[in-house]
Amino acid sequence: MKRSLFKALLAGSLVAGFLSAPVSAGEQIETFKSTLSTVSQDMLNKASKDANNWLHVNGNYSNNRFSPATQINAGNVGQLKPAYVFQTAVLESMETAPLVVGGVMYLTTSYNHVYAIDAATGKEYWHYTHKMGPITTYCCGPNNRGVAMYGDTLFMGTLDAKLVALDAKTGEVKWETQIADPELGYSETMAPTVVDGKVLIGTNGGEYGIRGFVKAYDAESGDLLWNFNSTPENSVGVWATHDATGRDMHRDIAAEKAALGKMGDPYRTLGGGVWMTPAVDLATRTVFFVAGNPSPDLDGSIRPGDNLYTNSMVAVSLDTGAYKWHSQYIAHDVWDLDAVSPPILVDAMDANGKMIPAVIHGGKTGHVYVHDRATGKLIRFSEAMVPQENMWVLPTKEGARMLPGANGGVEWSPMAYSPNTGYSYAMNLHQPMTYHVESSPYPGGKLWLGGAFKAIAEEEQWGNLTAVDVNTGKITWQVKTEQPMIGGVLATAGNLVFTGEGNGLFKAYDAKSGAVLWQFNCGAGVNAPPVTFTVGGKQYVAVAAGGNVQLNFKRGNSVFVFALP
Repeated sequence: MKRSLFKALLAGSLVAGFLSAPVSAGEQIETFKSTLSTVSQDMLNKASKDANNWLHVNGNYSNNRFSPATQINAGNVGQLKPAYVFQTAVLESMETAPLVVGGVMYLTTSYNHVYAIDAATGKEYWHYTHKMGPITTYCCGPNNRGVAMYGDTLFMGTLDAKLVALDAKTGEVKWETQIADPELGYSETMAPTVVDGKVLIGTNGGEYGIRGFVKAYDAESGDLLWNFNSTPENSVGVWATHDATGRDMHRDIAAEKAALGKMGDPYRTLGGGVWMTPAVDLATRTVFFVAGNPSPDLDGSIRPGDNLYTNSMVAVSLDTGAYKWHSQYIAHDVWDLDAVSPPILVDAMDANGKMIPAVIHGGKTGHVYVHDRATGKLIRFSEAMVPQENMWVLPTKEGARMLPGANGGVEWSPMAYSPNTGYSYAMNLHQPMTYHVESSPYPGGKLWLGGAFKAIAEEEQWGNLTAVDVNTGKITWQVKTEQPMIGGVLATAGNLVFTGEGNGLFKAYDAKSGAVLWQFNCGAGVNAPPVTFTVGGKQYVAVAAGGNVQLNFKRGNSVFVFALP
């Protein structure tokens, strides 16, 4: 640890905590077991009003990453200090959003480690390491984005495509089930969610010719309850020639129809991975998720049609998994601009000025899309948050330049939404790229891009934090960062927005103006979604600093937890 960081930690009043009367580790753990809080369905339902716990990776079933906590606010955030730093055993990218339940934090690392620690002090209670199978096939790093909790059980998806249930008291395995075959390119990095005894989880693998899905498992037994395939047997669609914003995508429909006649429907290897945690509308019993790119990513010649439901927002029944509606952003995508950032449930103004239940998504295109929650109809899309150039130039063998690049826009990074401001807050990437196509047959679970996308080394790369008024689609403020942004955003009722950068900076912004009010350098890339919670009347903000594989930001192994002096 650097001397400057050590001094800063001491200044944050760690001394009193570390030098207090000794308590044996065994005694602490037994106390933890006996006082462990369980998570009821009622608690999960009311999480949006809970300033003490952080019960869902995205805060609540709406996925809005908004906390009602106000102790840390725009007036005092400048005094924020480290309360402690918890170091894990895994020095690799960290994308975890910890849960906090009754003063206990549950966090994950790459390669499917799980830790339970005292959320106020960082004292470790237990550490679970998943026994990985012989085959793992995954894109974009060995990440894990968090666990779900229901009762006294934690649920985690694994890189070898399993769903594991752990005892929250001990970290011992209660049950595990195989979700899909990792030899065919399936893996799990997303955090599941639990609703009424159902564990909902999707799948990675859009770069490997998988068939995407969302599945529901019984939380007690691990039995499969329902399955929704994100690439239906009839994936052709309506032969859309324009994207959701009305721009011509330069499709050769005649050539595609001829290919369909020769090859048939490609739905079995069409991709459509579901990377991120769904949102759930409890009133209508509806699950909302986004499905990612088709396979192969850049070669559309061997996957004719609209490639449903890739690059789409999809709504299904919570009870049965039955299809309700979909809205496709880019049909027959050949730019790897998949829909991946998790949906957020909001109330928004429709085209007639009436407030209605809506669902929003931040796209790799650089737009925030606002849909009618009941029908999926696109109400509006925001101003572009990043430069858009040469859309939609088709990939070529030599390489065609088109912006935004394959990382976005908005990557997998969860946005936040504040009901106090009516703004969504999105992390943006600007990475100029060229797109190269090279056709190849399905390789049987191996990487299948159908070409390559290449960052243009001589062009500047950067990022933004952008606030968008969801009722108008207008950008209300935007702050440029020196590097592309990836990770996640947190908004609070204290008029604050928290997010981190690949250079190690963790920052607090004024939610209304975008002014930077505080920052701290964590020493490694802060590329994970922050969370906040309260223990013993004291509010904390926590974030993982482990860097990122996609953008090759500096690796680390720590969770930083901050509080007021």
